Amino acid sequence: MSRTDPPARDPHGDPVTEAFFALHRDLPRQGPGSDATTRRLLRTAGPLPDRPRVLDAGCGPGRSTLLLAGEAGAQVTAVDLHQPFLDGLAAEAARRGLGDQVTVVNCSMDHVPVPDRSFDVIWAEGSVYTVGFDVALRAWRRLLAPGGVLVVTEVEWAVPDPAAPVRAYWDAVYPLRTGAANAAAARAAGYQVRAHWPLPESDWWDEYYTPLAQRIARADPRRPGMPEALAATRAEIALRREHGGDYDYAAYLLRPHDDTPHTSEDGITMTTWTTRPETPEDIAAVRAIDLAAFPTAEEAAIVDALRADPRAWIDGLSTVTAAPDGTLVGHALLTRCHVDGEPALALAPCAVLPSAQRTGAGSAAVRAALEAARAMGENLVLVLGHADYYPRFGFVPASRFGIRAPFEVPDEAMMAMALDDTRPVPSGTIEYPPAFGV
Repeated sequence: MSRTDPPARDPHGDPVTEAFFALHRDLPRQGPGSDATTRRLLRTAGPLPDRPRVLDAGCGPGRSTLLLAGEAGAQVTAVDLHQPFLDGLAAEAARRGLGDQVTVVNCSMDHVPVPDRSFDVIWAEGSVYTVGFDVALRAWRRLLAPGGVLVVTEVEWAVPDPAAPVRAYWDAVYPLRTGAANAAAARAAGYQVRAHWPLPESDWWDEYYTPLAQRIARADPRRPGMPEALAATRAEIALRREHGGDYDYAAYLLRPHDDTPHTSEDGITMTTWTTRPETPEDIAAVRAIDLAAFPTAEEAAIVDALRADPRAWIDGLSTVTAAPDGTLVGHALLTRCHVDGEPALALAPCAVLPSAQRTGAGSAAVRAALEAARAMGENLVLVLGHADYYPRFGFVPASRFGIRAPFEVPDEAMMAMALDDTRPVPSGTIEYPPAFGV
């Protein structure tokens, strides 16, 4: 809901608060977002267990709740402090035949009365500000089951030096941080940042501010508290129109640092590993992983050649997986390639020590590398590999994008993925770095 709303309570009887709720009643959304964004987050969070247990924290009228129940088959516990939202959600869930999948609970999102490890997914689109990013992440950590994931959207600075009026506004209603600071806070709270991207501008205007502006035009200014609510909401919309480039809503996908074994998407017992970018001190260990993982030294030699090629190597996109004792067990590498002259990334090689294979160490490295690439603003990623492995990360046959390898290869083995599906993807023939020898 609007950032000018009360942050953590629903105090009946306050006329301004009641006016805010009246202004927002029955709107499609209570903050920036869209069904397309919810679906993208769902794809990024998956694969999920059958009938995943989901906490929709700060559900509002339940737009995300209904999508998660209807399209992911989730059992959703929907939490909010505004009872009319919960009543309306329960009624709509029943109307759609989802009543047995949706449970509504009136409580604060940071004090959900359930046992530890109760949820496979915690979902918070546009609501975490009501208790604060840090408070929420600490409170929710205990609620996630092994292998669980936290999906949250949060408003943050998009530039290092925002304009004075926008800085003053947000300092008064909800002090913002940069994405880097939020990511650091998430890591400090015990999470790995698996994905991070800004919501498209249409999520602000098409889905939220335009319907809200239409509601403003019809609002009754004689209602107690409504003049104050209207003034605050108009100021918020004007701020976005004038200074929208200074701040974003951003999506985060977070997974706890947790060495407890759990079951992966293919039924294998696995561990949530620690991942990080390669450092110079890791080079020998990475080479040892490649030598152990492959039958010849060819892949290790390719990595060495890529590391020496400044046109191919990108600092921060060689990711390692570490065991709890710090020993490196896995490695995933993204380097620069091109498609018809346009920049892209090649994912190769991916390697895991034989002793750590089929434990999730490789998947952890791949996901971390893709997350780092997304944070750098990269988009197209290509991989030549097993068609039953890489689709779990979002890869599809490259032919769907009109992309082809420079050599004969089965269609299902040459795969591609757009990290930002709102951006165009080039088509044509892949041009690999010389180190690959093709």
